[in-house]
Amino acid sequence: MSEVLFAFSDPVPGPDGITWAARACGAQLENGLWEGWLEFIPDTGGEFVASPRETTQPNRADTLYWATGLTPVYLE
Repeated sequence: MSEVLFAFSDPVPGPDGITWAARACGAQLENGLWEGWLEFIPDTGGEFVASPRETTQPNRADTLYWATGLTPVYLE
């Protein structure tokens, strides 16, 4: 089951003028490792867009640590 690990406070500007709220999500895999990805929600409403897997970590704490280290430039 996936969960939101971290919600970024600054909106991410898109090339079309829409701004996006970004959040880092994660889920435990069958082998016990955790995967992490990003989700972006448009400020105009509608469906979120998810990235492919961005990281694989040994546990939830390390996945959260990965998420909190992401910079605004990475999110863009």
